[in-house]
Amino acid sequence: MPALPDSFRLDGRVALVTGASRGIGEAMARALADAGAHVVVTSRKQEAVDAVAASIREDGGQATGRALHVGHADELADAVAEIADAHGGLHVLVNNAATNPVYGPVEETDERAFDQIMGVNLKGPFLLAKAALPHLSKDGGSIVNVSSIGGVTPETGLGVYSVSKAALLSLTQVMAKEWGRHGVRANAVCPGLIQTDFSRALWDDEQTLGRFTRNLPAGRIGVPGDLAGLAVFLASDASAYCTGGVFTVDGGYLVA
Repeated sequence: MPALPDSFRLDGRVALVTGASRGIGEAMARALADAGAHVVVTSRKQEAVDAVAASIREDGGQATGRALHVGHADELADAVAEIADAHGGLHVLVNNAATNPVYGPVEETDERAFDQIMGVNLKGPFLLAKAALPHLSKDGGSIVNVSSIGGVTPETGLGVYSVSKAALLSLTQVMAKEWGRHGVRANAVCPGLIQTDFSRALWDDEQTLGRFTRNLPAGRIGVPGDLAGLAVFLASDASAYCTGGVFTVDGGYLVA
């Protein structure tokens, strides 16, 4: 594999990735480390993030595990400050952690589930980005918010989840518009159906999977690694003129 152009390198930068113990978050964390960043791998369980961080280090990268529950709003500002102090700054924030405890018609989503979805998928990224802003603005930083194609067009059975991801797209563009003066860029990534544990119910049944992929231009569902290159692009100087963007990684689902 040829060396990455210098503009894609992240040497000397610190990246915080939420929901990084598996799936899309883990793939992004590994890619950022491959590009030279010191990656702070976060998720709810310390043992899970320690395992991913150790694996990244075994592969020659720099990584640290740090337990962080994005739904615990009162912990987020202190966590960001501790991470920035421990690693000499913070240059990239990837808001990937998400939840969806319900599947079905929106009228069957109770208030508790609504609050949980919005707390993790929207409020968490908002608070983390606010806490990260003073650190990101020192040298020019990048925020990557992982939304969903459900944020572009609502997905059946994922009503409130789709609403939370649509709001995250709007929040991303607000950040881009207001924080550009601080040298901070914000972009959103919208995955389609990616083969992760989070989406298992949507791809584990062959018949259901066949119906989904039949008219999909790519002819297959995605895998976490399909988002790795885009994460590096948006985190690095290669995307220096990209902010407020919405990047779909959906195999052509939205145009099918």
